Amino acid sequence: MALTEQKRRYADARLSGFGKKAAAIEAGCPEKTAAQAASRYEKDPDVQAAMGRAVAVQEHARHAPPAVDPNPHIPAPAADPLEFMRNMMNDLVADPKLRLDAAKALASFTVAKPGEAGKKDQKADAAKQAGKGRFAAAPPPLRAVK
Repeated sequence: MALTEQKRRYADARLSGFGKKAAAIEAGCPEKTAAQAASRYEKDPDVQAAMGRAVAVQEHARHAPPAVDPNPHIPAPAADPLEFMRNMMNDLVADPKLRLDAAKALASFTVAKPGEAGKKDQKADAAKQAGKGRFAAAPPPLRAVK
């Protein structure tokens, strides 16, 4: 499935130091079933992937030089919408679905699609193709110029 809001909150709570049951309660699960929900969430591939991404980003940030931006979770201001989409697409902290949507939107503006041809255009192109090759019309006769 997908990373739901509750799964994302559980992953954030686990990464911030909560125990499994406490993280499930923090994510919004009822206290009675929090232990079972925590067990399900720990095995969930989406939650594991989200936690792995967050750990990888933290590790990268730890070894990378300090960023100029004091808050990396707020996108930098951009004068151009395409630049903003490119920044969002390359943001490792952002949700993968959001990054994919930004890439789709960016591609729709940067990659040209072949145009749709109407029926008349298709008929004209087919007629041109049929009039080529062996059965092409003969050239008109040469005229003497005086």
